[in-house]
Amino acid sequence: MARIVMKFGGTSVADMTRIKAVAERVKREVDAGNEVAVVVSAMSGETNKLVAYAREAAPMHDAREYDAVVASGEQVTAGLTALALQAIGVNARSWLGWQIPLRTDGVHGKARILGIDTDDLIKRMKDGQFPVVAGFQGLGPDNRITTLGRGGSDTSAVALAAALNADRCDIFTDVDGVYTTDPRIVTKARKLDKITYEEMLEMASLGAKVLQTRSVELAMNHGVRVQVLSSFVDAPGTLVVDEGEIVEQQVVSGIAYSKDEAKITLVKVADRPGIAAGIFGPLADAAINVDMIVQNVSEDGKSTDLTFTVTKADLDRTVQVLESRKAELAYKAITPDPNVVKISVIGVGMRSHAGVAQTMFKTLADRGINIQVISTSEIKISVLINEEYTELALRALHTAYGLDAA
Repeated sequence: MARIVMKFGGTSVADMTRIKAVAERVKREVDAGNEVAVVVSAMSGETNKLVAYAREAAPMHDAREYDAVVASGEQVTAGLTALALQAIGVNARSWLGWQIPLRTDGVHGKARILGIDTDDLIKRMKDGQFPVVAGFQGLGPDNRITTLGRGGSDTSAVALAAALNADRCDIFTDVDGVYTTDPRIVTKARKLDKITYEEMLEMASLGAKVLQTRSVELAMNHGVRVQVLSSFVDAPGTLVVDEGEIVEQQVVSGIAYSKDEAKITLVKVADRPGIAAGIFGPLADAAINVDMIVQNVSEDGKSTDLTFTVTKADLDRTVQVLESRKAELAYKAITPDPNVVKISVIGVGMRSHAGVAQTMFKTLADRGINIQVISTSEIKISVLINEEYTELALRALHTAYGLDAA
């Protein structure tokens, strides 16, 4: 007998037909003799609708009331899923975040999980009851409902799996696993049987929307084996596991891309101590996250061009912050460019193999694609290129690293 947490995303519970299909899938695990806890998201599109209501009621809304509104989507789904399970003979009961309780900090709208009291939940499970838990929500220090931010149901599920010491956490979504790259762009993309936590974390943070980043961090920290699989296809998914479980590691496991990038260049900034702090300090104060940074010093050594990236959503605000400090920073011009994309090759095998960067640079050069910015980590190389070359770059790199399906 295994203890399994099964999490179903919004598309998996989009209507009553799909909720009943979810109930049948859960019943199969129950009939196999497994202990099962279910975590559900709100129905597809429901959270967006609730967010719109909150903003219409009060554009500058109280974050605590916002959480009370948007958390209701998961409450509805949990109740309906429990009813669907009861209708086919499964002793199910819905649980809200505050009923467990799943304790969080008090940062409404993007709370972090502090702990889960599973004593009552485990007792009920041992008595033969199967919990259906509303994801995305918890209980803050003031005993008010909190929410975990977009994609928070993944985090709820992994945290619950860790607290229950589950054998596995199955994340059911609208894709049947993790692919070497986006199969909508690269038709030769392959589904991976296994991927390491570190690789999945890089892919999630770099644009692959299969799993929420915080859920992968949590799984890695607590050693929770996660499986990503489809609600709509009966097929094995992709296991996200510790590096030790993967016997033969690929040098490159996947290629991710992010179109949510914008480049900013400050032309002829004075090359003196403290100038970087003068630029990036105010951006940090404005809660603007800076990603890739490159600096080119002029021949005379007195000035420098500084290029960095932010999200597209932060581009206008970044320009405003920098323009407001032009006199202090003494730069000649500011050049924003939203028409860029970040392409990243990822693989734990990079630690022990040379030539990965050279393959990337040569492949792009052979196709006339100019690299604007480069950044690296131990298992990742990212480059910034013009957005119009996204598909060409992905296909070429996928082939160059031997990732194409046979």
